[in-house]
Amino acid sequence: MTQIVVQVSDARASADKSAAIVTYSLGSCIGAALYDPVAAVGGMLHHQLPSGSLDPEKASRNPCMFADTGLAYVLAEMERLGANRRRIRVRLAGGAAMLDASTSFAIGKRNHAAIRKALFQHGLFVDAEEVGGSVPRTMTLQIANGEVSIRTRGESHGI
Repeated sequence: MTQIVVQVSDARASADKSAAIVTYSLGSCIGAALYDPVAAVGGMLHHQLPSGSLDPEKASRNPCMFADTGLAYVLAEMERLGANRRRIRVRLAGGAAMLDASTSFAIGKRNHAAIRKALFQHGLFVDAEEVGGSVPRTMTLQIANGEVSIRTRGESHGI
């Protein structure tokens, strides 16, 4: 099995049925796993910040750092591989409060709200999510069947 790793502020898409897309250390960041079950095309975004409007120059250089520009990027990559936006299933993970709430500016909650808003603007809705809390997560998407698993503290389960 091929493993495609998505780094922080990164996104990947694949139509390789022998591949799994994985991202590690989803703390306050959000991981968005997207999958078209008919085309068997998957994509994953690991975004760090809510909106590219916070720093348009940085968003231009690295669109995957932000929910809005990163989602547009990964959707375009998936469509290039044959995905149809109307069939895409969405699962989210992350958005944890990794620091004391008084110093974190609620970035996890803001990231979660931003990706949901961006999804809505693209006509997409969340099918399942595991967000919040205070622990980091690893998210894996199997391209062969669209299964998404979350690993936290050594335990893995599907969403």
